[in-house]
Amino acid sequence: MPNGFSNDIVVLISNRQSAICPGVFKEQMNEHQKIYTVSEITRVIKELVQSLGAAWVKGEISNFKQATSGHCYFTLKDKSSQIECALFVNVANQMRFMPKNGDKVVVYGDLSVYEKRGNYQIVVKHIETVGAGKLWFEFKMLESKLRGEGLFDEAHKKKLPIFPERIAVVTSPTGAAIRDIIDVISRRYPCVNVLLFPVHVQGDQAPEQIANAIDIANQIGNFDLMIVGRGGGSIEDLWAFNEEIVVRSIFASEIPVISAVGHEIDYTLSDLVADVRAPTPSAAAEIAVPDRTELKQRVEHATKRLTNLVRDKIDLAYKRLKNAQKEMALDRRLDTIRQLQQTIDQLTEQLRKSAIRVIENKNHGFKLCVEKLNHLSPLATLARGYTICYDVEHNLIKSVSQVEVGDGINVKLIDGQIACEVVMKNN
Repeated sequence: MPNGFSNDIVVLISNRQSAICPGVFKEQMNEHQKIYTVSEITRVIKELVQSLGAAWVKGEISNFKQATSGHCYFTLKDKSSQIECALFVNVANQMRFMPKNGDKVVVYGDLSVYEKRGNYQIVVKHIETVGAGKLWFEFKMLESKLRGEGLFDEAHKKKLPIFPERIAVVTSPTGAAIRDIIDVISRRYPCVNVLLFPVHVQGDQAPEQIANAIDIANQIGNFDLMIVGRGGGSIEDLWAFNEEIVVRSIFASEIPVISAVGHEIDYTLSDLVADVRAPTPSAAAEIAVPDRTELKQRVEHATKRLTNLVRDKIDLAYKRLKNAQKEMALDRRLDTIRQLQQTIDQLTEQLRKSAIRVIENKNHGFKLCVEKLNHLSPLATLARGYTICYDVEHNLIKSVSQVEVGDGINVKLIDGQIACEVVMKNN
């Protein structure tokens, strides 16, 4: 062994060949050949592996474990081979599901080498189930195509109206999304009219139905705003909102569109093309309409400012009058002063009447909103002696065909609820 070298394995590389020699170098090694350390050759291999770039890899997860740091490590294997994977905490926190042993998945990540052990691995950027991995690839391909056509450019985004009067909602009539939207709008701004365009939001029929509903709403043409979306779900459940026919209908809409698909972590192509993206259907409703409580506060603030402005003008006019009285001789300017006093009285009366008109107009508008709210409130119907029936799962009962003898039901009245049992029904 040459001086200065340990008994560790030494890697010998020349222009034509390479050899790994334990212990003593072979005699044919000449003084011009470079001797690499293990760290150096591992680094060279790492650079070669990383030069391959990112890749999609399919396999089954095994040996999954999560460190206290939040980083996850697992093995991706098939029938004949396996490769180590590292899933760092910043990526794991953004995933919709946490993988486990036995899951058949498609991972996307950078090929790399863990230098300390010399193991090659995948630094995971994204994980989907085997079927969802194909959908994710289709998503990225269509996104790239539509982005290249400019469908997602900010220049095409339309501004939302401040005070919409009619809102079109394209979603399922039975999902939680429409209930959330109506609840939020009724609470914040009850004087707006909401029209539901019922569609399937998943399945083979969903894309065409959603696109047709958007087109029909535009043909009707008297809507100020449109909300398109559904509640949360898997990538397969949300896929209708990634279909090209839906994205292009949203892009072509003359009505400003708020996209409200899934939960906050979900993202679809409809979100990218819409004028505004809301993280949830409830958030879409909050974006769509103002808050009547805030409007009332703004009216009160404006009234106070107007009153102060009128008072300041009167005070200024009075001060000017007093200064004029001091500067002019009373006997020569008495008539002028009296005319000025009369003018001030007229101006004061005009300002007072103007302030009263403004306040009355604001109060009238607020009363109209309150009347519309009371008219739309189901409590008003209950107060007239009507009741609302729900089954034990809180579903609204509209027909006797929804219940059977012996079923439990809840009857809501104006001042509370009654738990009942169906003992007889007549069709």
